[in-house]
Amino acid sequence: MTNGLRTRRRHSGCPHAARLALAPLLLVAPCAVHAQSAPPPVQEEAPALDPMPDIGIDWPDMGQPDTVEPLPADPRADAAVPEGDAMVEAPEAEDAAEQNPVFTDAGEERRYKVLLSGLDGIADEQFDMRFKELSTLSQGERRRANLAQINRRVKEDGELLDQLLRAKGYYAARIRGSVSPPPAGTDRLQVRFDVVPGTQYLLSSVDLVGLAETGPREPRLREAFPVKAGDPVDADRILAGRDSLSTALAESGFPFAKVDEPEVRIDHEERKGELDIVVTPGGYRTFGNIILNDNTLFKAPHLYEIARFDRDDIYMASDVEDLRRAIVATGLVSTVTLTPKEAGDGEHVDLDVQVRPAPLRTVAGELGYGTGEGYRAEVSWQHRNLFPPEGAVTLRGVVGTQEQTASVLYRRNNFHRRDNVLTGLLSVSNIKRDAYDARTITVAGGLERQTNILFQKKWVWRIGAEIIASDEADFFSGGDRRTFFIGAVPLSLTYDGSDDLLNPTKGFRLGGRFSPELSFQSGTFGYARVQLDGSAYQPVGERVVLAARTRLGTILGSTVDRIAPSRRFYAGGGASVRGYGYQKIGPRYGPDDDPVGGKSLAEFSLEARVRFGNFGVVPFIDAGNISTSFVPRFRDLRIGAGMGVRYYSSFGPIRVDVGTPINPQSGDPKIAVYVSLGQAF
Repeated sequence: MTNGLRTRRRHSGCPHAARLALAPLLLVAPCAVHAQSAPPPVQEEAPALDPMPDIGIDWPDMGQPDTVEPLPADPRADAAVPEGDAMVEAPEAEDAAEQNPVFTDAGEERRYKVLLSGLDGIADEQFDMRFKELSTLSQGERRRANLAQINRRVKEDGELLDQLLRAKGYYAARIRGSVSPPPAGTDRLQVRFDVVPGTQYLLSSVDLVGLAETGPREPRLREAFPVKAGDPVDADRILAGRDSLSTALAESGFPFAKVDEPEVRIDHEERKGELDIVVTPGGYRTFGNIILNDNTLFKAPHLYEIARFDRDDIYMASDVEDLRRAIVATGLVSTVTLTPKEAGDGEHVDLDVQVRPAPLRTVAGELGYGTGEGYRAEVSWQHRNLFPPEGAVTLRGVVGTQEQTASVLYRRNNFHRRDNVLTGLLSVSNIKRDAYDARTITVAGGLERQTNILFQKKWVWRIGAEIIASDEADFFSGGDRRTFFIGAVPLSLTYDGSDDLLNPTKGFRLGGRFSPELSFQSGTFGYARVQLDGSAYQPVGERVVLAARTRLGTILGSTVDRIAPSRRFYAGGGASVRGYGYQKIGPRYGPDDDPVGGKSLAEFSLEARVRFGNFGVVPFIDAGNISTSFVPRFRDLRIGAGMGVRYYSSFGPIRVDVGTPINPQSGDPKIAVYVSLGQAF
């Protein structure tokens, strides 16, 4: 058995050899003409028979191994190895299959280097990888060893090479291992394998027994098994074809299909093989009912809402796996198992869904301190299925130096359709920043198509509505408070062409936000907030990724002083221009030089992400500005630069960035530190 293939040896040389090999008890006349025992006695009155002529064919010895031509003479075989380094002449093994030279070991331990010769065109990347992973010589190459140890490893690796060559279809390979003194300029012994692989065996026939039972789907399923007669007896390719055929059956309406292990019968005389694979299709089926063992979390109709198939669709194993992952993504189950079951009508297959509920309540807390934000404590309570199915409620409270907030959030995942999310929010907050002081009540709702780590979407959108009542003060109000009543309909659309949600290494992202708003404060007026975001990622070699980001925004339809301070644009901070304080970039007024925000925004970032295993460094440069006009003023860009460190965990990169302003304004810090999950953009 080689690499999962069952192989049988088939002999020839006698017309009945194949039959005799299968049935030893039938060793009788036609080929027994050269039996050496005396003939049986005959009756005296019968005429004597003339002796049978010698037809010149020897009876084959079925117990002897297959023979091959001897390995061509190696000119190095006559060369003696100097004994000064505890080595003596390495005689060639009598049997090429043994291929283990014998050495006299004086006990000195030396380093060595392994070389393979004669495998050009055979040793591909997979072959080399397997040899290095399984080779005892390769595993000990960095440690010193004496000649006895090396010789033992040579023998083991010779057998390994023979197995690897058999997996490629070379059943008559001749392998000789040898150890030579160190070449000039090095102190390592040279362990060399000289290989004569011989002729690669080919398949004379390929029979997929039972595949005809799939009916009209047979031609397409047969294409899923690419191995054909005349191809090499390549174990990897045959096993890959078996897996491909098994997958094709499961994707074509055969949930109970079984593909047996391939069996290859080898004929060494002809240097060919016959391949048989037994296929049991098990019947063509379409999707039937979903049978759920626990209806407390959600019911079967909800699973059909999030499944990517309908009843009577062709059974596809990938659809079943996709549904399993979608159930896991709800966060409501700890384990889930989906098993196809016969519906009993000979046409449908039901899905038996076994789930075990996960803890549904979560209490979380957070304590922290940030430059420019002061102390902050947050606590939240969440029930992820308070309103089944998937209706989560989160109560959240924040107490801090600059913020006090209480909010209730309702979130319904998979709202009547896979990945649609319905949200509702009631929030009361008191926020005191350098830019403004706001006491705000917000009622908001929205419907969005979400993206997540398990199911990263190309297109993401959101439609929302907001009603806001806010009592605010800033520089333009002269310290007096103004009350704003705002109605907004925020819309957003994003295209994600990157390869990863938290750690993109190639591709790009484009997003746009448009929010028409009405404001009631000393009269009614309208304006529109527009923002465009773009980022691109380009790998440079295996360890470096160049990443760039641009953000442009503008507010159309009003002067900056009439717009509520909390609705203006701001820049500066870990998700904006690193090196500057939160919201610190832009126009500043008053005795405390406080920022006031603006009507337009421009931000640019460029960084190189250099990775070393699970860690990385990220040099970066950011730039940005805020303007009170509706067009950003690029000549006043504030620039920050610095260095970041990344730890690439199983759930995403953890980043720590340290930045400094290049052209700071009065009051800007010398250094700013930012800690977060995921890349900066």
